[in-house]
Amino acid sequence: MDEVIPKVADEYDADENRVAVGGISMGGFGALDLALHYPGRFCGVGGHSPALCQTGDETAPGAFDDAEDFERNDVIGAAASNPAPFISQPVWIDAGADDPFQPWDQTFADELRSNGADATIKLDDPGGHDSDYWSAHWSEYMRFYADSLAGCPG
Repeated sequence: MDEVIPKVADEYDADENRVAVGGISMGGFGALDLALHYPGRFCGVGGHSPALCQTGDETAPGAFDDAEDFERNDVIGAAASNPAPFISQPVWIDAGADDPFQPWDQTFADELRSNGADATIKLDDPGGHDSDYWSAHWSEYMRFYADSLAGCPG
């Protein structure tokens, strides 16, 4: 937040107040986590097959320092208890129907829907947690980011 965005904005003569963020798998979790910790900061946030879990015990070893670290970064729990960060900016969430994270992504999406988030949710397309799935959706992802940035007041 303090280094990459200003560096990219400077390098490409871009407006550092008009930023969209997204990622695939753990990067998708990371984008949603940034949205959680920086509400309203982004023009759009995309989680593409985000590696979400509902408890720290379900995560990969080393993904979080401890239970408290998981709790501070629990985007599913935050969407349920304090959805404001996800309502303050457009959110995209997608995963293939055979993605192992799909059940948790669905739980996150359900929380977004029930709390009125401006969310694009696609969780029933064929595919798994792999490059074939993501490659088939690049044009949709880029359209979301382009539309989010175009509609961003900056």
